[in-house]
Amino acid sequence: MTTTQLHIDRQLLEILETVTDPEIPVLSIMEMGVVRSAKIVNGMVEVEITPTYSGCPAMDVISDDIKSAFKQKGYETKVDLILSPAWTTDWITPKGRAVLEKYGIASPLSAEADKEALLGNKKVVKCPQCGSLNTKLVSQFGSTACKALFQCEECLEPFDYFKCLK
Repeated sequence: MTTTQLHIDRQLLEILETVTDPEIPVLSIMEMGVVRSAKIVNGMVEVEITPTYSGCPAMDVISDDIKSAFKQKGYETKVDLILSPAWTTDWITPKGRAVLEKYGIASPLSAEADKEALLGNKKVVKCPQCGSLNTKLVSQFGSTACKALFQCEECLEPFDYFKCLK
């Protein structure tokens, strides 16, 4: 979903764009695609967010950060966790994918390519440092459960790959 499909008031959107993912601080929660809705109801901002995966520990921090961002602008805020539909890496915006790459995290591939990469069958994960596809899986789990650890065999740099979730 894009922000235009979410129908979020511009003023609320500007505030939400300042809230970052605590695990990837260069990425806003809007770029990450976790915000499902935001509206003002009876003077209170109501925001719905979806976790990137069930049990994601960052969601409590994100909820607190949303409330704090709106409080600084004079709003009282209620944040609800929405589990359905489940979040998918398809919800990461194109800008968010570019931010991930610039930060040094390879962005998610398609589900089929992801499976091949995580099973070590194909070299399809691009190194965010040098752009080479000559990369190898080091561990199916990286710095967080939603990432895998890869290493580039050209520049020798290790890097996280954000796993595809559908």
